[in-house]
Amino acid sequence: MENEQEMIELARNAKEKIHNELSKVIVGQKDVIDQILLCLFTGSHCLLTGVPGLAKTLLVSSIAQIFDLKFNRIQFTPDLMPADVTGLEILEESQDGHRHMKFVKGPIFANVVLADEINRTPPKTQSSLLEAMQEHQVTAAGVTYKLDQPFFVLATQNPIEMEGTYPLPEAQLDRFMFNVMVDFPTLEEEVEVIIRTTSQKPEKLSKLFTAEEVIAFKELVMQVPVATEVVQYAVELAAMSRPSDDSPEFIKTFVNYGAGIRAGQYLVRGAKARALIAGKNHVSVEDIDAVAMPTLRHRLGLSYKAEAQGVTPETIIQQIIDAVQKP
Repeated sequence: MENEQEMIELARNAKEKIHNELSKVIVGQKDVIDQILLCLFTGSHCLLTGVPGLAKTLLVSSIAQIFDLKFNRIQFTPDLMPADVTGLEILEESQDGHRHMKFVKGPIFANVVLADEINRTPPKTQSSLLEAMQEHQVTAAGVTYKLDQPFFVLATQNPIEMEGTYPLPEAQLDRFMFNVMVDFPTLEEEVEVIIRTTSQKPEKLSKLFTAEEVIAFKELVMQVPVATEVVQYAVELAAMSRPSDDSPEFIKTFVNYGAGIRAGQYLVRGAKARALIAGKNHVSVEDIDAVAMPTLRHRLGLSYKAEAQGVTPETIIQQIIDAVQKP
């Protein structure tokens, strides 16, 4: 019990320590960092959406370094094959002249995998991530290989340049807990970025946590109490996003399909992690509302009318939050 209490205190102090350490190489982006941490603390995957040049790769690799986790980056391109991600079997000859098949592990075998521009590769290669993301394993030539724990996929995509891309199917989008929007820094932050990158070498980051502690954080998140009424509120948020005869008019008009059951699960998981890091003893409605945007924005399929009128997923989600009665 004493060890558990120590881990709780470590988790509660983690946010400030991580922000202080990342500030050596990352300027601003505090909300983005917080949302990525919630994914890591729950053992979930994260989709980062933003234009090139916003330090997404640097941020992910820096977080992996702070947690002392093995990091691999995969640049997704139109000619990338599934074996380039998972690995492949090769014919190897031993010293005694015997030949045998040997499996060479691909870059998916890491603790933190950055799938850079994931929507630039065809669905066949995108799907090579599905088993790893869901089951934490890779199957090749009939043999299953377990991935080291913890295991996280952080994928990026460019929201502007969509020509020559392959939009992620709903089934794969659903595996990502959050879709985090990475926006441009403020003018002052951009000035600081330019000064740092043109006049000094980047500082070396310290290792603050271990892989074992990351796994322990996930176990602590699972134990955070949440009232049935708060869980019901999270479920109602997800359920209202699904068009039906009883749906509000704005849902019928602007939404083709809504969030699935995983949305409710991730709303509660994210809220639990947020409560733990904030030092709270239980999950509140405020915690659910705080994670609603990144949880739901990639799970809504908007209609043609929504696109024509400039209605965004964020607009719909805010209307859902306002419409669902708080417990």
